[in-house]
Amino acid sequence: MPLRRGRGEIYCIDETTEPETRSAGTVAAPPGRYGLLLLLLIVTYVMSALSRGRLIDGLQLVLYSGAALLALRNSSVPRAIVRLIIVVVIAGTAVMFGLSVSTATGATGTGIANLWTGLVLLFAVVIIVRRVLSFSTVTIQSIYGALSAYLVVGLMFAAFYAAIYHLGGQAFFANGQQNSPQTFQYFSFTTLTTLGYGDFTALHNGARAIAVLEALTGQIFLATLVARLVAAYRGPAERGR
Repeated sequence: MPLRRGRGEIYCIDETTEPETRSAGTVAAPPGRYGLLLLLLIVTYVMSALSRGRLIDGLQLVLYSGAALLALRNSSVPRAIVRLIIVVVIAGTAVMFGLSVSTATGATGTGIANLWTGLVLLFAVVIIVRRVLSFSTVTIQSIYGALSAYLVVGLMFAAFYAAIYHLGGQAFFANGQQNSPQTFQYFSFTTLTTLGYGDFTALHNGARAIAVLEALTGQIFLATLVARLVAAYRGPAERGR
């Protein structure tokens, strides 16, 4: 910690209070812009909930990949790794989009596309949470980031449920309930928030285990990260004082 000498006084300069340390070869990221990401996630969810079809599923995949890249934009990652990730995500999304909209690949192609979607969203969650926890002060952008990560978790589990259904070749829900992207998202978010309506229930033990894992994730996420950020949030006037 360097010292600066003034007129008969010594001033201590604490360089660790900077929110971000910028070095050569890294993305110089300000304290995040997560409002746009949160809006994109909400729009994507509403679109998928109200529309059906292979083209909509493919478009949803593209939007989720865009959300992951937007989360990456708000992170502080070496530029070489950022370029590599962008190339991999764009190339993989293009291939998976073709599998998703094509009728020739059948359920297997759709399942592989769903699995890719889940992995992309998992990457986005890790990037967002890591970035939010690195903030030195809690701002409204921190809360937007935490809420975005919470939505991404629900969408991620929905994608994994769809992948299990399409790749497993068996019904996912008990009692002959409909297996569709809309019901997977509905089941995912009711599980994540532990509402437990009971109208949709996983049929097999593996799917039930993943549902329990999602419920635990939702509770831990809300009780630790989101609650902590909201409690520590200070408005601009309070931070100025």
